[in-house]
Amino acid sequence: MRRRLPSTAEALEILKTKRSRPAHRPPPPAGRALGGYVRELDAKFGQGASALSARWKEVVGPDIARRTEPVKLVRGRNGGPSSLEIRVAGPSAAIVQHQAHEILARVNLFLGADAVQKLRIVQGPLTRQEPAAAPRRRSAPLDAAAEAELAKALAAAPDGKLKQALMALGRGVLRSRR
Repeated sequence: MRRRLPSTAEALEILKTKRSRPAHRPPPPAGRALGGYVRELDAKFGQGASALSARWKEVVGPDIARRTEPVKLVRGRNGGPSSLEIRVAGPSAAIVQHQAHEILARVNLFLGADAVQKLRIVQGPLTRQEPAAAPRRRSAPLDAAAEAELAKALAAAPDGKLKQALMALGRGVLRSRR
C-alpha cells in the first residue's frame, strides 16, 4: 500500500510546525570551562606581578616603592632563571640599580626561595596614581604696614610679571620672618 503524499498547503503547514534541525545550543560560559585550567596554571606558575603590585610597598619598603613599580614577572623556560621587570621613575634608576640585590632578596622572601634570579630595570613614568595630597592651607596675609613697605620698595620696578613675582617673593620672605 502506497502512502499518500501531502498537498502543497499541507506541506507548508507541516513545515511551519516542525523544525527540520535540532535547536541550537549555546556554548557553556567561558568561566566555567576555563576555571579548572586557570587554577592549575595558578598553582604551577603563581600569580606573577599582579600579586606583587598589590603588596609592593610592603615587599620592598616605602622608599623604594615610591620610585618603582613591578611590570611583569617572566618565568624561565625549562628551569631557567626567571626575571622581574620593574619600572623606575626617572633618574632614580641608578639608586635602584645599587639596591637590586636587596630588592631581589625581599621579592624572593615574598614569592618563595629563588623565585626571581634577575632584576630588569626599565626607566619610565609610573602608572599608578599617588594618593591626593591634603589641600594646602593659605597663609595669613601680611599686615597693612608690611604690605605698604613692600609696595614702596618695589615702586621703581616696571609693572608686569616680574613685579608680581617680586611681590610674591617679598610676601613669602616677610611671612617667614614672623
